[in-house]
Amino acid sequence: MATEAVPPPLPLPNLDDKPHWDGLRRHELLIQKCADCGALRHPPRPICHACRSGRKEWVKASGRGVVYSYTIVPQATHPAWRDKVPYAVVIVELEEDVRLVSNLEGVPNEQIKVGLPVEIVYDDVAPDVTLPKFRVRK
Repeated sequence: MATEAVPPPLPLPNLDDKPHWDGLRRHELLIQKCADCGALRHPPRPICHACRSGRKEWVKASGRGVVYSYTIVPQATHPAWRDKVPYAVVIVELEEDVRLVSNLEGVPNEQIKVGLPVEIVYDDVAPDVTLPKFRVRK
């Protein structure tokens, strides 16, 4: 008997991060910026970590960066990822000096290293959800 595919969990945007997810759907990486001191922040938050202001705006990021850190996940933490293990989870430090947690596509796990130059790719996983993933920069 064939097992039915289990859909992966998807992000649930909230008031603080909805513009980020909306931008990804348009294949734009938007980062929250404090409208008072200019500090960039990710993940999006209601208050600036640098000056405590609640005013924010959104700026388009380059989508380029380097692998800051990574781990190889040896066991599925959700049934939807059962056939994907082992897979890499990376922390990418963008050129804009913010970090994103994501996945690295098209690179064997044993070739991943800190400092590897990467760029964003957009994974349209559902009609209303796009996830940011990364690949080695061309």
